[in-house]
Amino acid sequence: MEVIYKTYYLSLFTFLVFTTLNAQDAFHNIGNIQIHDGGEIGFHSDMVNDGTFDQNLGLVGFYNNNSPINVSGLNKPIFNNVEVDVTNNLILNTSLGVKNDLSFIAGNVITPRNNVQVSLEFINNNVYSGEGDYELVDGYVSTINSGEFIFPIGDADALRPMIIPNQVSNSTYKGAYFKENPNSPSTFSQNFDTSNKQQLLEKINDVEFWDLNGSTETDIVLTWDANSNIGALTTDIENLRVVGWDKITNKWVDLGGEKINGTLDEGSITSKMFVPNTIEILTIGTDVRELLGIITTSNHNFGMSPNEDGFNDTLIIEGIELRGNNTLKVYNRFGALVYSKQDYDNTWNGDSQNNLTINKNVGLPDGTYFYSLEFHDEHIIWQGYIYLVR
Repeated sequence: MEVIYKTYYLSLFTFLVFTTLNAQDAFHNIGNIQIHDGGEIGFHSDMVNDGTFDQNLGLVGFYNNNSPINVSGLNKPIFNNVEVDVTNNLILNTSLGVKNDLSFIAGNVITPRNNVQVSLEFINNNVYSGEGDYELVDGYVSTINSGEFIFPIGDADALRPMIIPNQVSNSTYKGAYFKENPNSPSTFSQNFDTSNKQQLLEKINDVEFWDLNGSTETDIVLTWDANSNIGALTTDIENLRVVGWDKITNKWVDLGGEKINGTLDEGSITSKMFVPNTIEILTIGTDVRELLGIITTSNHNFGMSPNEDGFNDTLIIEGIELRGNNTLKVYNRFGALVYSKQDYDNTWNGDSQNNLTINKNVGLPDGTYFYSLEFHDEHIIWQGYIYLVR
């Protein structure tokens, strides 16, 4: 085992044990270690932390050109500045925290994808540099931060950042990227059927997805490159949407497309605000639009039975809460307007606003009604029929 101390400042309350694990030398802490300001330590072999190693300043480096370095133990080490120069990767079997700067020099940081509890943690207002297709976090990254944070995540040799544009102070998020088909993921207990989706969605990407965890509402920016196969989804990036697998409905739902930049080969898309813990995984999809000029009319038919049995008692348009600034208008077969509402919120129960309606107090009679739903921000109009049966 080789441990290099360039500048040596350790706490007086230090107890080190050097052991052999799997025939490799290892640094094993079962005491209380502290690196003081100006201290620099380089690890060239495995580190096991079963003691206290979280009140550190200075620099810690992981260096090995031949073999991987494993970090394990009962307790999470937290370092100030960190360098990673491990050609065959730095493997985290327990979380590792970074309080200030991290430099990717060579190799990936790998965390177990089947254990979301283990991650590379960026704590406070820290930064990193040197990330690329061969210098990234292959697994989960945590951010305890504020402001913009770009997850330096990927899968094998593919850097695929995910961005929180404005993280709320003291919030925590954890994310990873998966270069695999959501229909058959390798480390999740369920499949995410890309054909099981809201009516307003058309296609779901089946070559990649992200996992984001957090209890605080946020928007998110997803990115794509030439390997994302966006051209199989659409010929116009304005049709793209951020989509997520909803944990309650167990289907893909529309999470918005507020800002879309780039080309079919490279770009980014920003979602609307949502709570990550309500969504299992994220990817990019398209909705039913085909932006032919300013306004596109798409046909969608709905059914409802307002008989107060708790099932289809109101007109439910899935995902409408994510597309505000809309106006719903409903007409009878004679073309008379019977209902109108701005910012429709899935509350229409078949009542009539038309004073000429017979038995207005009991609602509209069974029948087929025509509707128009305009999304003002997107300059889109949906049209179709509502089949009302009491």
